[in-house]
Amino acid sequence: MEMKIVQNGELRENCYILSENNKYLVIDPGSEFNKIDSYIDNSGEVMGILITHRHFDHIGALEECVKKYKCPVYEKLTTEEDNYKIGPFSFNVIFNPGHTPDSISFYFYQEKKLFSGDFIFEGNIGRCDLEGGNMKEMMKSIEKIKKYPDDITIYPGHGEFTKLGHEKLNNYYFNI
Repeated sequence: MEMKIVQNGELRENCYILSENNKYLVIDPGSEFNKIDSYIDNSGEVMGILITHRHFDHIGALEECVKKYKCPVYEKLTTEEDNYKIGPFSFNVIFNPGHTPDSISFYFYQEKKLFSGDFIFEGNIGRCDLEGGNMKEMMKSIEKIKKYPDDITIYPGHGEFTKLGHEKLNNYYFNI
């Protein structure tokens, strides 16, 4: 599986484009549709769009993506940690409320990649002081993610990637 990171919008949101055999998944299509679209081969097929949460900086180009790619949108999935398969892509969903009540992460277990939205950042976590945020729920989500392997690479909604093991050792919120 190949991956491209498309930073877009004034908040520099990370949109992730996954590809395998000319099939694509788009994760959190930010706000700059033309920039996102430039990374997708028109001869390929977008199999779906994955949404970690519905803040404006993560879904600004969603409508344009759906219109052009005519693909389903996967968000607010109801089964946690079940195996989902979309074309050549296999992943689990992890519920991690705190930043928003409906925040989810997508864990591509074969590749050991976790797309966390605004749940975990390098050395930090998503804000809980926005509407719907809840620090108690965030702490429960952190306790849950601590049970996962240290070698998972976390790809956040903003900023640089990190390793879960690094966050377990160095992130203040993992140690309070």
